[in-house]
Amino acid sequence: MDLQLAGKRAFISGSTRGIGYAVARALAAEGAAVVLHGRTPDGVDDAVRRLRADENGAEVTGVAGDVADDDEVRRLVGAVGDVDVLVNNVGVFELRDFTASTDEDWRRVLDVNLMSAVRLSRQLLPGMLERGWGRIVMVSSESGVDVPADMIDYGVSKAALLALGNGLAKLTRGTQVTVNSVLGGPTYSDGVAAAVRHVAELQGLSEEDMKAAIAAGNTSSLVQRFLQPAELASLVAYLASPLASATNGGALRADGGRLVQML
Repeated sequence: MDLQLAGKRAFISGSTRGIGYAVARALAAEGAAVVLHGRTPDGVDDAVRRLRADENGAEVTGVAGDVADDDEVRRLVGAVGDVDVLVNNVGVFELRDFTASTDEDWRRVLDVNLMSAVRLSRQLLPGMLERGWGRIVMVSSESGVDVPADMIDYGVSKAALLALGNGLAKLTRGTQVTVNSVLGGPTYSDGVAAAVRHVAELQGLSEEDMKAAIAAGNTSSLVQRFLQPAELASLVAYLASPLASATNGGALRADGGRLVQML
């Protein structure tokens, strides 16, 4: 299927690895020019080289900066210029006991996971509306609906991201701009893989055994395995495309059947 993304330009926050990189690769494979983003110039440069090699001939550039800082976001947007597609993907998570979490812990999670999307959308949505076409996709999580007890701050940030997407969609009424969210399930991204390896080492298990044990314990999952970043990226790429013109203000699941509620 041709997603008709040739000639479109996309910015993906937090895209030097994991889900963000998979999204960038999916968009590049469809002919979009992609702008990668990460916190460090070295990390961004490496990701740009990898994506150019993975998708030979793709138009790939990159920009580094901290999207948890409003001044940095303004600088980033100034450097990037106009984009047709914004994918708010960047996020952080950490297992922590609620009673031991600090205000600073909460501020960091909300600043990165939620406010980065607020800042980027605030800067880039007006241009989309003025030009008459655009796509914003929020990479949220099933944790925003079924909030995990050991990552309450993360779940709250992802629930707020869903609310942000729904509210922003109402600003696009009567235009060809859409705002949608993707609820991803447990995905074997780089960050999750590192956490699994750490726990496996502590318990004297192999990474594969630890990975299988965690997946087996997730009894509400219908696929009974971790998802791959590319599986989420496929849905994001569709929502970013002209083919998704009738989908706006939606929250679409790519959770492997993890959620039992109907959306």
